Amino acid sequence: MANLIQNEMMKLLARKRLLVIGIIIAVLVLLFTYAQYKQVEEQREKLGTTDWRAALQQQIIDIQNRLGSSRMSDDWREQLQITLKQQQYYLDHNINPTEPGAPSFMRMFVENSSDLFIPLLVMIIASDLVSSEHSLGSIKLLLTRPVKRWKILLSKYITLLLAISMIIAMVGLLSYILSGIVFGYKGMNAPIITGFTISEGNLDTSEVRLVEQWKFLLMDFGLVCFVAVVVGTLAFMLSVLIRSTAAGMGVMLAALISGAILSNMVSSWESAKYLFMVNLKLTNYLNGVAPPIEGMTLFSSLSVLLFWWAAALVVSFVIFTKEDVY
Repeated sequence: MANLIQNEMMKLLARKRLLVIGIIIAVLVLLFTYAQYKQVEEQREKLGTTDWRAALQQQIIDIQNRLGSSRMSDDWREQLQITLKQQQYYLDHNINPTEPGAPSFMRMFVENSSDLFIPLLVMIIASDLVSSEHSLGSIKLLLTRPVKRWKILLSKYITLLLAISMIIAMVGLLSYILSGIVFGYKGMNAPIITGFTISEGNLDTSEVRLVEQWKFLLMDFGLVCFVAVVVGTLAFMLSVLIRSTAAGMGVMLAALISGAILSNMVSSWESAKYLFMVNLKLTNYLNGVAPPIEGMTLFSSLSVLLFWWAAALVVSFVIFTKEDVY
């Protein structure tokens, strides 16, 4: 098994896709760093101070002004009201929700990348792990080796898990190192509020607690890693079912993009909570963001994703061990 995994890793590295992914991450981190730097400078010029309380008060005023609009949808109004209460809670308890520094940038970048950007990077690796063997014509040679089919597929899946770990590590390290050049590296022990819950459209602060930012980052990365594994497994299944890499990537890309759209439109479609793409934004539960559909919880989303992961894995191994190769 070790030799099979080593062989798969060598093939993966030979394609240089991890190198390309690393470059993509670095470029996006630099763009986001510059954008946030410009935002901070603009806010400083507008308010004439670097005091975070003044900035937070201005955000509260802006939200209140937006709530005065009569053309706003009920769902968006409800989300803004919850955000307003959260911002007021931070101000009342003298806690800066955007402590400047690389750790805060890394947390922001990972949370905003968890449901689309990181899954897309994982999809690049997972979508052709098996289908590429068909397109290159090497599948027959691979299956004629004196090794059981399930072991061959398991080696590919373990390689995928290793690749996902490397992608998550690159996202964390590059976002921390590159943003720290501009914002500094302080703030790892800054207090972060978590435990906000939404009950019938209202913000519940009864379970709110303070945690150090490095602990919050561990929770963020754990949830993001779980999402990446689920998406990677689904793309891996498509690689087994669809022998065309382009077609498999197209199906997965359509699913991820539709999930990003549906999350803002399915509040009245209760059955949509069983779709994997509606449950990808797990980090929102840590920040107290209202779920796409009322009644969704962190446990329910984890359960749905776990079901999709198990189903995809079973289908992959059953089909690969039984299908005819021609």
